[in-house]
Amino acid sequence: MDLEIKVAEKTQQFMDEKNRSEQLLGQLLPKSVAAALTRGEHVDPEAYDSVTIFFSDIVGFTTIAATGTPMWVVSLLNSLYTLFDSVIETFDVYKVETIGDAYMVSTF
Repeated sequence: MDLEIKVAEKTQQFMDEKNRSEQLLGQLLPKSVAAALTRGEHVDPEAYDSVTIFFSDIVGFTTIAATGTPMWVVSLLNSLYTLFDSVIETFDVYKVETIGDAYMVSTF
């Protein structure tokens, strides 16, 4: 195989992986922190006098989930949390975590 083709393929694989890593970092951390880390900058910890944390939990989720197929449950949660995500984009909040039927956001 031609060396230039190998280099191009490896470069593309690297760029794809870099993009996936940056996307994951952006999902786990506030955007400003993820951007700074991506640029290789040091990020100091922050402290706030007051914060608000919102938790949501679907009442009866275990019973609801037991009545549907796994794909139906995933689709239900995806639809719900996609809606939540679109709503929080208009506010100064940070999505901390989504695990199963639990959704957590915070603001300061």
